[in-house]
Amino acid sequence: MHRNSRGTMVERIAEVLALVRARISGAQREHIERFVQAHYRQVDPEELADRLPEDLYGAAISHWNFAARRPAGSARVRVFNPTVEEHGWQTSHTVVQIVNDDMPFLVDSVTMAVNRRGLTLHHIIHPVLAVNRDVSGRLAGLARQDEADSSGRESWMHIEVDRLGDPAEMEALANEISQALADVRVAVADWTTMRGKIAAVLAEIARRPPPLDPGELAEGRAFLEWLADNHFTLLGYRCHDLVNVDGEDALRAVPGSGLGVLRETEAEKLSASFAKLPPRVREQARVPELLVITKSNSRSTVHRSGYLDYVGVKRFDESGAVCGEHRFLGLYTSTAYMATPAQIPLLRRKVAAVVARAGLPPQSHAGKALTNILDTFPRDELFQISVDELFDIATGILRLGGRQRFRIFVRPDRFERYVSCLIYAPRENYSTELRRRWQGILESAFGGDATS
Repeated sequence: MHRNSRGTMVERIAEVLALVRARISGAQREHIERFVQAHYRQVDPEELADRLPEDLYGAAISHWNFAARRPAGSARVRVFNPTVEEHGWQTSHTVVQIVNDDMPFLVDSVTMAVNRRGLTLHHIIHPVLAVNRDVSGRLAGLARQDEADSSGRESWMHIEVDRLGDPAEMEALANEISQALADVRVAVADWTTMRGKIAAVLAEIARRPPPLDPGELAEGRAFLEWLADNHFTLLGYRCHDLVNVDGEDALRAVPGSGLGVLRETEAEKLSASFAKLPPRVREQARVPELLVITKSNSRSTVHRSGYLDYVGVKRFDESGAVCGEHRFLGLYTSTAYMATPAQIPLLRRKVAAVVARAGLPPQSHAGKALTNILDTFPRDELFQISVDELFDIATGILRLGGRQRFRIFVRPDRFERYVSCLIYAPRENYSTELRRRWQGILESAFGGDATS
């Protein structure tokens, strides 16, 4: 930080503190002074310099007063347009104030909620504070240094987004953020229990192995162990029974089994996503296999945007027939994407099968090119694709070689919910305009919507 920027920040915070001392008396003054310092400590000096001390003071005091009472285990959210006349301070943006227990994924999840409303996030302040509250949730003040370990740690967010003039739009934004915070809360609260479910599933498989190929079983168990080893951010779990309802297969939730974002309500008994599948696809539920790896049809509201990753572990009864599933929803971690396929159970088996089928000498130009194609193949695709599909696409890419030509590779989802397309083009021909044309062609051809 340049000396002049640092100096500007110190001077501006000092001006705000002077307003605190001039306008606030009593025991609260010390707490609010400490809060103002914590509130603005990490803010870009240029942003502080662009704002009047009165507006910085007003924003901080407004947040402090908003946090005055918060029942344990809840989040407080409000969205409003501050004005000098009504609030004593102003900004050109719509303001979101949040007070919540400190936990992982908060900033990412709130940012995603703002983006889902089509808004731009212009400014965020996010101090994590050690506070003292009484049993009713009333804020007694910031914790002293010697109390910090025993006090509650809270996340206080001040966010500014595009100006909203419609009260209904502001309410919708508040609801979107509140739901995201609720999803974060249950996912974090149930994480340890969900991780324990993976261990329980592994113990169940060891105790009564399903009637499957020993190699498939061993690789499946290794994959579940790999997931539990910090390669999968668990966000939801539920156990289902495979039942027959009116002559058709259905998945019925085991009461009380839902965890994280899959905590069930009283109305949720049969899996709605399974019921929407065509009959011929639902028949796959009875196929004897250990794992079903795909994408959920629900977007993540926690941590990272995109469709949730779905790992289903089929359950087998005493006769060896499929009788249900353990369903895990979450997101693969960054370490899962950085590892090579040879380091990941299931993927290493797929890749080895493709290499063996291709029969290319490992040290040949073509053999090395195939290995590179498989190592750099889109990771989400590699988790879901079958060996046959991977062989066809990988060798198709290999045949392109250095030829300057366009090529598309299409893979329908086994559950007929989406189509994955890989498009290859000469580097010098690629442009944003061309990408948009491709998007329009694919949307028209498949009658769907493009997603990011």
